[in-house]
Amino acid sequence: MASSIALALQARSNSKGRRAAGFTLIELMIVVAVVAILAAVAYPSYAEHVRKSRRAQAKADLVEYTQMAERYHTVNNTYAGFVFSNNTASTQSPREGGTAHYTIGFTGTQNTFSFTATPAGNQTKDKCGTMSVNQANVKTPSATTQAGCW
Repeated sequence: MASSIALALQARSNSKGRRAAGFTLIELMIVVAVVAILAAVAYPSYAEHVRKSRRAQAKADLVEYTQMAERYHTVNNTYAGFVFSNNTASTQSPREGGTAHYTIGFTGTQNTFSFTATPAGNQTKDKCGTMSVNQANVKTPSATTQAGCW
């Protein structure tokens, strides 16, 4: 009996000197504020990186279509009549499907052609805008002052 009373007194004395475990509201608010500041800095950089990678995919598609048009010209001696695999004069980038980030159009005559990649959806916020390439491999962004667009 005496030992149980001693244990009860010891438990009571230990609980008086200790604080409750956990976080205070102020500590949690500080953590939330730090996370919000980090997110506000990181998200615009992430979004720009995503637009840049989508632009790189569109550039790769334009180069591939240019090669396809040259092969078509080698066989048919004209660029007129060239169509994409969907049998139209326009397609989307990325080619494999999914959300279209660029619409790629083709115009061609017997001796000249031009492919134009026009941004679509969220990609319209891209600094480079529309990109085009022709039969002489002249690559032109609509934003001529932006370095790194082509």
